[in-house]
Amino acid sequence: MKTVTKIVLYSFFLFTGQCVWSQQSAIDSLKRVYKVTKVDTVKVGLLNRIASEFKEMNPDSTSFYATKALQVSVQLQYPFGKANATMNLGNASIILGNYKQAKNHFEAAKTTFISLLQKDEENKTFLYGLARCYSSLGVIFSQEGNYFESLDNYLNGLKLYQKINHKGSISKSYNNIGIVYKSRGNNAKALEYFKKALKIQEEIGEKTLAVTLTNIGVIYFENNQLPQAFSYYTKAEKLFKSISNTRGLALLENYWGDYYIRLQKQDQAEVHYNKALELYESIQNKFGESLALYNLGNLYLGQKKYSEAMPLATKSLQYARAIGILDQIYHSEQLLSALYEAQNQPALSLQHYKNYIIAPDSLNTMESTKKFDRVEMDYEYQKKEALFQEKNKRERLLLIFAIVGSLLFIGLIFLFINRQQVKRRLTLQKEVAEYEQKALHLQMNPHFVFNCLGSISSFIVQNGTDSALKYLSKFSKLMRLTLEYSKDSLIPIDKEIESLQNYLELEQLRFHDKFDFRITSSDNVEFNMGLPPLLIQPFVENAILHGLVPKEGNGSIHVAFDVENNQLICTIADNGIGITKSAALREHSMKAHKSMALEITKKRLEIMEATISKSAQIDIKELEENNEIVGTKVTLRLPIQYIQ
Repeated sequence: MKTVTKIVLYSFFLFTGQCVWSQQSAIDSLKRVYKVTKVDTVKVGLLNRIASEFKEMNPDSTSFYATKALQVSVQLQYPFGKANATMNLGNASIILGNYKQAKNHFEAAKTTFISLLQKDEENKTFLYGLARCYSSLGVIFSQEGNYFESLDNYLNGLKLYQKINHKGSISKSYNNIGIVYKSRGNNAKALEYFKKALKIQEEIGEKTLAVTLTNIGVIYFENNQLPQAFSYYTKAEKLFKSISNTRGLALLENYWGDYYIRLQKQDQAEVHYNKALELYESIQNKFGESLALYNLGNLYLGQKKYSEAMPLATKSLQYARAIGILDQIYHSEQLLSALYEAQNQPALSLQHYKNYIIAPDSLNTMESTKKFDRVEMDYEYQKKEALFQEKNKRERLLLIFAIVGSLLFIGLIFLFINRQQVKRRLTLQKEVAEYEQKALHLQMNPHFVFNCLGSISSFIVQNGTDSALKYLSKFSKLMRLTLEYSKDSLIPIDKEIESLQNYLELEQLRFHDKFDFRITSSDNVEFNMGLPPLLIQPFVENAILHGLVPKEGNGSIHVAFDVENNQLICTIADNGIGITKSAALREHSMKAHKSMALEITKKRLEIMEATISKSAQIDIKELEENNEIVGTKVTLRLPIQYIQ
């Protein structure tokens, strides 16, 4: 999760990183020209250029000159100057960590550029400005974890850059899109976009090549391909130093620290984390300082240097709260809780642990609010559109009635009433199906919770309080995910994978690591594909309880997602005792377990077929080798549905 947070920062660093000396020289030159310029609109342009040059060196100066340019533009009624000034204010805000204010500035600039393009739709300068607005908004949405909005804005910006054939910005857009896929956990897709960006940057000699090299190195690092990661980090470091990109070099030093932690070379990791902290302090970047302080504190925690780690973790949390970055607050609270626990201060440890638990809820609340606002806006638009269409329809009918006469009028009235009745009947049938689906889903959730609580009770009896607390913590996380997903009829596949991951980890704890598991998703599965929540879990539960638990020795489960013949294929395979033997054991047991989950799931699939008129099938079979049962495989063939 920390790597995702760090790599998102590069979306904004792509627009910075020039040599400080050359920037100061350019600023002095622009100031001299400004003093002798008489034309007001030209003076606005010079103020905006000075503001832009300052953004890497001194964001406060950027705000000063951009505000001055904005005031003059408003007085002159000069929208182009106003749009550029607002963009510069947004850039200053994002560097200073004020994302809410930055978003407001970029939205205002976008509105102005759109109005300018309505008068001159082929103007390349206006198209470029609008593309920059989309890209900057994409950065903010990505930082907030709103990846759907982020990708949408990046793609809008990319289309405009391609329209004007601005290769440097096209490469930056590829890089940003790669970062979104990286944040979503799709490293293969991310690497594809990073290499597209790399090809263009090498072709045109783009200075942000160092950023792309670092991003590629991060992918290899996360894939545990350390020699490749080392190679790309080394190339990036050399380029960063040649262009004096302090911010980019500081983040790379953090990555070097992570690299040496992986190699268990804590001394070298400490050197790099301290370098990162010094670089961030030199440019007064509170977000970067918070990140570097956290990394050092976490390192000292592992070395049991609690007195050294405590002030670093406290300062990291202080900076994270000051700039309002929830993800960093989450990690800093966790670190402080662990430090107080290690020093036998349970009250303070519990206090920070509670804050650590609350932080993800805040993130979820923000995301839920955004989704609600979007649904509300869509509803208002659709309502107005329906009223408009209905008004036009009445006007056309009145015209036809007047021309055709009374006999045709009576016939049309009859036809209209008949059609309305058919439409109403079909609508009612659809609503009945939807409510039945929701009722079954509500049945599913209590059943799932009942099983989990039973597991916790059993675990407390078997393993004692400490282990039960660990189990209960994982269960609370799983419940939070389950409650969040219950609001929607469809959830993204990666969310279903996250839920399954938590559930299987719980069952591993419960059954003392009696089985291993894998969850895989092929490249054919798109991140905005969806499926009904809690659809896969009952089959996984059956595989554990009836296939693996009765088996002698350890077992394994493999859950896979793929796309074949325009269908989403979900398979749950285990190497348990098989269906036949499991059924025989249950027959002879004193108290047979009656599972409602499979019946409910089958009914949900039947309703899905009736609602969307597409096939949904389940295939359950035993696996054989040399005429012996070696496990069970469940295959679900579902219609492909997309999250809107």
